[in-house]
Amino acid sequence: MDGHDETCTPELAGRRQPRRLSDLFAQLSKEAEGPITVGTIRDALGDRSFATLLVFFSSLNLLPLPPGTSIFLGIPIVIVAAQMVLGYDTAWLPASLLSKSITLERFRAGSARVVPLLQRLERLVRPRYWPFWRYQGDRVIGIIALILGIAVVLPVPLGNWLPAFASALVGLALSERDGILFGIAVGIGITSIAIIVAVVVSAGAVLNLLWETAGMHHWF
Repeated sequence: MDGHDETCTPELAGRRQPRRLSDLFAQLSKEAEGPITVGTIRDALGDRSFATLLVFFSSLNLLPLPPGTSIFLGIPIVIVAAQMVLGYDTAWLPASLLSKSITLERFRAGSARVVPLLQRLERLVRPRYWPFWRYQGDRVIGIIALILGIAVVLPVPLGNWLPAFASALVGLALSERDGILFGIAVGIGITSIAIIVAVVVSAGAVLNLLWETAGMHHWF
Protein backbone atom coordinates (compact mmCIF):
# COMPACT_ATOMS: atom_id res chain seq x y z
CA MET A 1 0.00 0.00 0.00
CA ASP A 2 1.50 3.34 -0.95
CA GLY A 3 0.90 6.86 0.36
CA HIS A 4 -1.79 7.59 -2.26
CA ASP A 5 -3.81 4.48 -1.42
CA GLU A 6 -4.10 5.65 2.20
CA THR A 7 -6.31 8.56 1.22
CA CYS A 8 -9.39 6.32 1.13
CA THR A 9 -8.84 4.22 4.25
CA PRO A 10 -11.27 4.36 7.20
CA GLU A 11 -8.33 5.40 9.37
CA LEU A 12 -7.87 8.64 7.46
CA ALA A 13 -11.58 9.24 7.32
CA GLY A 14 -11.71 8.87 11.09
CA ARG A 15 -8.86 11.29 11.51
CA ARG A 16 -11.01 14.07 10.09
CA GLN A 17 -13.89 13.50 12.49
CA PRO A 18 -12.54 15.27 15.64
CA ARG A 19 -13.24 18.96 15.84
CA ARG A 20 -10.71 21.20 14.24
CA LEU A 21 -8.04 22.89 16.32
CA SER A 22 -9.33 26.31 15.35
CA ASP A 23 -12.64 25.36 17.02
CA LEU A 24 -10.82 24.20 20.15
CA PHE A 25 -8.87 27.46 20.34
CA ALA A 26 -12.09 29.43 19.94
CA GLN A 27 -13.92 27.38 22.58
CA LEU A 28 -11.12 27.70 25.14
CA SER A 29 -10.93 31.42 24.53
CA LYS A 30 -14.69 31.82 24.96
CA GLU A 31 -15.42 29.50 27.89
CA ALA A 32 -12.32 29.76 30.11
CA GLU A 33 -12.70 31.78 33.30
CA GLY A 34 -9.09 31.97 34.41
CA PRO A 35 -5.50 31.38 33.27
CA ILE A 36 -5.06 28.77 30.54
CA THR A 37 -2.73 26.02 31.74
CA VAL A 38 -0.96 23.45 29.60
CA GLY A 39 -3.02 20.86 31.49
CA THR A 40 -6.25 22.61 30.46
CA ILE A 41 -5.12 22.44 26.85
CA ARG A 42 -4.20 18.78 27.17
CA ASP A 43 -7.61 17.98 28.61
CA ALA A 44 -9.38 19.95 25.87
CA LEU A 45 -7.49 17.99 23.21
CA GLY A 46 -8.57 14.68 24.74
CA ASP A 47 -7.23 11.54 23.10
CA ARG A 48 -5.41 13.23 20.24
CA SER A 49 -2.57 12.13 17.98
CA PHE A 50 1.03 13.30 18.08
CA ALA A 51 0.27 15.35 14.98
CA THR A 52 -2.53 17.24 16.72
CA LEU A 53 -0.39 17.90 19.79
CA LEU A 54 2.38 19.26 17.55
CA VAL A 55 -0.01 21.62 15.81
CA PHE A 56 -1.59 22.86 19.02
CA PHE A 57 1.59 23.45 21.02
CA SER A 58 3.32 24.98 18.01
CA SER A 59 0.35 27.30 17.51
CA LEU A 60 0.66 28.48 21.12
CA ASN A 61 4.10 29.80 20.23
CA LEU A 62 2.56 31.93 17.49
CA LEU A 63 0.70 33.96 20.11
CA PRO A 64 2.09 37.43 20.94
CA LEU A 65 3.39 36.56 24.41
CA PRO A 66 6.06 38.12 26.68
CA PRO A 67 9.73 37.40 25.89
CA GLY A 68 10.89 34.12 27.37
CA THR A 69 7.46 32.47 27.27
CA SER A 70 8.52 30.32 24.33
CA ILE A 71 11.05 28.58 26.59
CA PHE A 72 8.31 26.69 28.46
CA LEU A 73 5.76 26.69 25.61
CA GLY A 74 8.37 25.20 23.27
CA ILE A 75 9.21 22.37 25.66
CA PRO A 76 6.00 20.41 24.86
CA ILE A 77 7.02 20.41 21.18
CA VAL A 78 10.40 18.94 22.13
CA ILE A 79 8.82 16.32 24.41
CA VAL A 80 6.17 15.26 21.89
CA ALA A 81 8.68 15.13 19.02
CA ALA A 82 11.20 13.15 21.11
CA GLN A 83 8.51 10.57 21.92
CA MET A 84 7.72 10.29 18.20
CA VAL A 85 11.39 9.60 17.50
CA LEU A 86 11.45 6.94 20.23
CA GLY A 87 8.36 5.27 18.80
CA TYR A 88 5.93 5.94 21.66
CA ASP A 89 2.27 5.13 21.07
CA THR A 90 0.86 7.95 23.21
CA ALA A 91 2.20 11.31 24.34
CA TRP A 92 3.18 12.05 27.94
CA LEU A 93 3.79 15.46 29.54
CA PRO A 94 5.31 16.07 33.01
CA ALA A 95 3.14 17.52 35.79
CA SER A 96 5.48 20.49 36.23
CA LEU A 97 4.82 21.50 32.63
CA LEU A 98 1.06 20.91 32.83
CA SER A 99 0.83 23.56 35.56
CA LYS A 100 2.36 26.33 33.42
CA SER A 101 -0.20 28.94 32.43
CA ILE A 102 -0.99 31.90 30.18
CA THR A 103 -3.26 34.72 31.29
CA LEU A 104 -6.72 34.54 29.81
CA GLU A 105 -6.41 38.03 28.33
CA ARG A 106 -3.25 37.14 26.43
CA PHE A 107 -4.69 33.83 25.27
CA ARG A 108 -7.81 35.53 23.94
CA ALA A 109 -5.83 38.23 22.18
CA GLY A 110 -3.55 35.65 20.60
CA SER A 111 -6.41 33.36 19.63
CA ALA A 112 -8.02 36.21 17.72
CA ARG A 113 -4.92 36.15 15.49
CA VAL A 114 -4.19 32.44 15.35
CA VAL A 115 -7.73 31.08 14.78
CA PRO A 116 -8.19 32.73 11.33
CA LEU A 117 -4.75 31.44 10.27
CA LEU A 118 -5.62 27.90 11.38
CA GLN A 119 -8.98 28.08 9.63
CA ARG A 120 -7.32 29.02 6.33
CA LEU A 121 -4.77 26.22 6.66
CA GLU A 122 -7.39 23.63 7.63
CA ARG A 123 -9.36 24.39 4.47
CA LEU A 124 -6.28 23.75 2.32
CA VAL A 125 -4.95 20.55 3.92
CA ARG A 126 -5.91 17.22 2.32
CA PRO A 127 -4.31 13.80 1.64
CA ARG A 128 -1.97 14.04 -1.38
CA TYR A 129 1.51 12.97 -2.52
CA TRP A 130 2.55 11.64 0.89
CA PRO A 131 6.23 10.57 0.55
CA PHE A 132 6.24 7.88 3.26
CA TRP A 133 4.83 4.40 3.62
CA ARG A 134 2.25 4.06 6.34
CA TYR A 135 3.68 4.97 9.77
CA GLN A 136 7.25 4.76 8.48
CA GLY A 137 7.59 8.52 8.28
CA ASP A 138 6.62 9.22 11.89
CA ARG A 139 10.15 8.98 13.27
CA VAL A 140 11.60 11.06 10.44
CA ILE A 141 8.92 13.68 11.04
CA GLY A 142 9.65 13.43 14.77
CA ILE A 143 13.31 14.29 14.13
CA ILE A 144 12.29 17.32 12.04
CA ALA A 145 9.83 18.46 14.72
CA LEU A 146 12.45 17.90 17.44
CA ILE A 147 14.95 20.18 15.67
CA LEU A 148 12.26 22.82 15.20
CA GLY A 149 11.16 22.49 18.83
CA ILE A 150 14.71 23.04 20.06
CA ALA A 151 14.88 26.11 17.81
CA VAL A 152 11.67 27.42 19.42
CA VAL A 153 13.12 27.00 22.92
CA LEU A 154 16.39 28.76 22.11
CA PRO A 155 16.47 32.32 23.56
CA VAL A 156 17.00 34.01 20.20
CA PRO A 157 15.13 37.35 19.96
CA LEU A 158 12.17 37.01 17.57
CA GLY A 159 13.64 33.67 16.48
CA ASN A 160 10.92 31.32 17.72
CA TRP A 161 7.95 32.32 15.52
CA LEU A 162 9.12 30.86 12.21
CA PRO A 163 10.24 27.44 13.53
CA ALA A 164 6.98 27.24 15.54
CA PHE A 165 5.02 27.98 12.37
CA ALA A 166 7.00 25.32 10.48
CA SER A 167 6.35 22.82 13.29
CA ALA A 168 2.60 23.55 13.14
CA LEU A 169 2.65 22.92 9.39
CA VAL A 170 4.53 19.65 9.92
CA GLY A 171 1.83 18.52 12.34
CA LEU A 172 -0.96 19.51 9.95
CA ALA A 173 0.76 17.71 7.08
CA LEU A 174 1.15 14.56 9.17
CA SER A 175 -2.48 14.65 10.34
CA GLU A 176 -3.80 14.42 6.78
CA ARG A 177 -0.79 12.93 4.97
CA ASP A 178 -0.41 16.08 2.85
CA GLY A 179 2.90 15.77 1.01
CA ILE A 180 2.74 19.23 -0.53
CA LEU A 181 2.24 20.91 2.83
CA PHE A 182 4.99 18.74 4.29
CA GLY A 183 7.42 19.99 1.63
CA ILE A 184 6.44 23.59 2.36
CA ALA A 185 6.87 23.00 6.09
CA VAL A 186 10.35 21.54 5.65
CA GLY A 187 11.34 24.48 3.43
CA ILE A 188 10.14 26.99 6.03
CA GLY A 189 11.85 24.98 8.75
CA ILE A 190 15.20 25.02 6.95
CA THR A 191 14.83 28.75 6.38
CA SER A 192 14.05 29.35 10.06
CA ILE A 193 17.09 27.37 11.20
CA ALA A 194 19.29 29.24 8.72
CA ILE A 195 18.03 32.57 10.07
CA ILE A 196 18.71 31.52 13.67
CA VAL A 197 22.22 30.33 12.76
CA ALA A 198 22.88 33.62 10.95
CA VAL A 199 21.68 35.62 13.95
CA VAL A 200 23.83 33.62 16.37
CA VAL A 201 26.91 33.83 14.12
CA SER A 202 26.40 37.57 13.62
CA ALA A 203 25.97 38.14 17.34
CA GLY A 204 29.13 36.13 18.00
CA ALA A 205 31.06 38.18 15.44
CA VAL A 206 29.87 41.45 17.01
CA LEU A 207 30.82 40.27 20.50
CA ASN A 208 34.23 39.15 19.26
CA LEU A 209 34.77 42.53 17.59
CA LEU A 210 33.80 44.35 20.77
CA TRP A 211 36.15 42.13 22.76
CA GLU A 212 39.04 42.80 20.41
CA THR A 213 38.28 46.53 20.43
CA ALA A 214 38.22 46.57 24.23
CA GLY A 215 41.55 44.72 24.23
CA MET A 216 43.13 47.27 21.88
CA HIS A 217 41.95 50.14 24.09
CA HIS A 218 43.47 48.35 27.07
CA TRP A 219 46.88 48.26 25.41
CA PHE A 220 46.73 51.89 24.31
